[in-house]
Amino acid sequence: MTRGLARVDIRARAAKFAERYESAKYERGEAQTFYNDFFKVFGVERLGNAVFERHVKKVDGRHHGYIDLLWPKVLLAEHKSMGRDLQKALEQAEDYLIELPGHERPQCMLACDFQNFLLVDLDTNEKYEFKLSELPDRIDLFDFMRGRKRLGFASQEPVSVKAAEIMGGVYDALRDNGYPEHDAARLLTKLTFCFFADDTGIFSPRGILLDYLENTSDDGADLGPRLVDLFDVLNTSKEKRQKNLPAELQQFEHVNGDLFGSSHATPRFDANTRTKILQAAEFNWQPVSPAIFGSLFQSVMSPKERRAHGAHYTTEENIMKVAGPLFLDGLRAELEKIKARKDAGRKNALDKFRKKLACLRFLDPACGAGNFLIVSYKQLRRLELDAIKETYPPDPKTERFDVAGMPLVNVDQFYGIELNGFSAKIAEAAMWMMDHLMNNEISAVYGDSYVRLPLKERANILNADALETDWNQVLPAKQCSYILGNPPFGGPRRINDDKRAQIKRISGLPKGGGNLDYVACWFIEASRYARPETKIGFVATNSITQGEQVGQFWPLVYGHGKDISFAHESFKWGSDAAGKAQVHVVVVGLEHKRQMVDRKKRLFCYEDAGVFETEPRCISPYMLGMQAATPIVKKTCKPINGLPRIADGAVPLDGGNLTLTDQERVKLLSKEPEALKFLRPFIDADDFLACKQRWLLYLKDVELGTVKRDFPEVMKRVNATRSYRMSCKRPASKKLANRPTELAWGVVPSSTFLVIPRVTSENRKYVPIGYMEPPAMTSNRVMVLEGADLGVFGLLTSWMHMIWLRVVGGRLENRFSYSASVVYNTFPTPAGSLKTLESYAHKVLDSRAAHPSQTLKQLYDPETMPPDLVNAHKRLDRAVEKMYSDKPFLSDRDRLAFLLERYGAMVQKNQKLIPEPKPRKKAKRRA
Repeated sequence: MTRGLARVDIRARAAKFAERYESAKYERGEAQTFYNDFFKVFGVERLGNAVFERHVKKVDGRHHGYIDLLWPKVLLAEHKSMGRDLQKALEQAEDYLIELPGHERPQCMLACDFQNFLLVDLDTNEKYEFKLSELPDRIDLFDFMRGRKRLGFASQEPVSVKAAEIMGGVYDALRDNGYPEHDAARLLTKLTFCFFADDTGIFSPRGILLDYLENTSDDGADLGPRLVDLFDVLNTSKEKRQKNLPAELQQFEHVNGDLFGSSHATPRFDANTRTKILQAAEFNWQPVSPAIFGSLFQSVMSPKERRAHGAHYTTEENIMKVAGPLFLDGLRAELEKIKARKDAGRKNALDKFRKKLACLRFLDPACGAGNFLIVSYKQLRRLELDAIKETYPPDPKTERFDVAGMPLVNVDQFYGIELNGFSAKIAEAAMWMMDHLMNNEISAVYGDSYVRLPLKERANILNADALETDWNQVLPAKQCSYILGNPPFGGPRRINDDKRAQIKRISGLPKGGGNLDYVACWFIEASRYARPETKIGFVATNSITQGEQVGQFWPLVYGHGKDISFAHESFKWGSDAAGKAQVHVVVVGLEHKRQMVDRKKRLFCYEDAGVFETEPRCISPYMLGMQAATPIVKKTCKPINGLPRIADGAVPLDGGNLTLTDQERVKLLSKEPEALKFLRPFIDADDFLACKQRWLLYLKDVELGTVKRDFPEVMKRVNATRSYRMSCKRPASKKLANRPTELAWGVVPSSTFLVIPRVTSENRKYVPIGYMEPPAMTSNRVMVLEGADLGVFGLLTSWMHMIWLRVVGGRLENRFSYSASVVYNTFPTPAGSLKTLESYAHKVLDSRAAHPSQTLKQLYDPETMPPDLVNAHKRLDRAVEKMYSDKPFLSDRDRLAFLLERYGAMVQKNQKLIPEPKPRKKAKRRA
């Protein structure tokens, strides 16, 4: 097996090759020289291996042809002039392939026209198309030319996920053998770095690690001690190594960087574990992005641990949604401006720009396995490389150019805090891996092999709880340029008591921190820590932009002088991990207000056609672009809009004992027919939408003695309800055990009432709202509005009200969540009498009645909504909008901006109805 040149040298040669042939177009006279030079890229001589114009019969057996290039068992190539159809060239090659003797059948087939490559793996039938200029980045596809089995891959993401899965298998094998989990974290980190180093040129010649591991016994008994010896060598400079070390160990470079200095128990392997480690070593790690190693960590965590940590590991594409507008776009624009200069100060400006990059400091206070730091470092290095190329343009005629000292950007500019020790270690190692890849990129440009060994600088990753740590101890605030990351999420009902206490302490809000999501703590701490010049960019669950959290959370951020500088409205978040998390998130950038005076913001909006960017004057906490700052909608216990009071449906708190299905009702009445007088239709949101119902034993004002004497079956259910309430943890619920026939809370309507589901699908344009009559009752999964005339119904079912719900209401997952305190009580009503809407509202009800066989769920399905119902709603919407404004609204954003402005005026008018927030106590913090 040929190991030959290091990967970095091959990439450098490929870059030179691409530059040399960037203008080649014609087949005749140039093709053979092209392939002679192509073989040299890999350190392989074409002469003696491959032949030109190999004679072969065609499929018909009567005609003859000539294969442009054949390397038996390895490669068949058909070459064409620039612009010719490469697919037809492949078809021609396939004809030749059929007639080749079996012992000459190649691994791969190539069609090329100088500028375009079309490579086919004949074992897997995978095809890879790329341009000559992309050859250095796709050079690993030609590993077969160096005698190494090539593992096919179509894109970086799948191969990176596969790498994570492989290492997860190694971890499982170690765990099954009883190896300590803490030691397994250290061992896996070292192994991952070594596998990566063996395939990317850190170890030279490439493949020496695989050779070393293969030279172990089949039962794996000696593999553990040999790994310990290897790690010791990698941690020791060559002048300090023992002189009698075997040559196979002496050839490894000194790595250091504290990566191999940490100790752990000597692993004892068996044949199964050895096989898994060899599989990992044989895997092609060269195309694996170090940013994926967060997924490696996630792949060895149980689903329970993932939920506990709120861990959602991040694709590189999504990381750029933060890094781009936070720092990269601005720095790129600054460099482009310098590049466009024609004056004598251009070189000096480039030097200053490079020095500026080297002075930037980045902090991720919940860095996990370092994804955000790794990708940010890569982008900063590429920006620096662009500046270097402008300062020292590469010369294709120069074989090598000394690049030592050119890169000023280094990993020690990046800081992180991470609670999980395993993640912190992987982050540190992955930063070194990315550093090496970036060194490879500058080597490919200038033809010089540049490797930073031994490792000296390191990313500053602290293993600690960021919310219990003074960030100034990690990076003084005056030195911090950017704060970024993807902090853990967790609603108040999904986190433990310790985290709930952290929310309360950091926010200073009463009652355990209100309803804030756990991620809010990072925004508040970052706003408190950051200097005016420091910029912040975080991913967050979209809950901080919805419902009552907006009123609780954003005043805390604004109170530290911060404002939104850029944002991505809610979108579905992806992960590079197996079983990837699917959550809905926003991206929010913050800066100090005085840094953004008279500067437009950047808002990225998501629609079916894709993502588009706007530049509004202001970005509201609801992720909307506005021309001026608008008030935050705060919850209030009373309507401030003149509408009648709305109430919760009933909560039996019965453990299912007082509520009955149709079958249970029939069974009960067969034994106690007189119990019919206690039964009422009982409807929740799903029942209402599907035209179904359950039944409730409504026993208020009925004496228990009467129930016990005359209705023993009913009494069994009453006693079961009492027992259920006694088992509840809340003291208030236990007290209700003394009154088992009463409802826990909620309204029992005595007249016609409106029903509004609390939660409804985000796919519906309109929330299905409708009337019901007593004795029907509803659960607390719906809101109940008694005394609502048709005008009120028309207003609440209008598109103006739906827009208000979509923006200021909360979300359950991504479904709309209706509430009295935030949505109904605060909705700005129009001037004038709502009676003008009654005829339009009646048309909506008539259109529903025209389809008696369809449920509300079916009627309001966005794909099958009947045309007459659609038109009735449209007419109602126009009538409602005319009550608000004589001029038609141009967009939903205009409608919302109008409503928010009207809300501000309404608040001023009803100031006494909205309680002022209590002053925040200064939080104590633990070092």
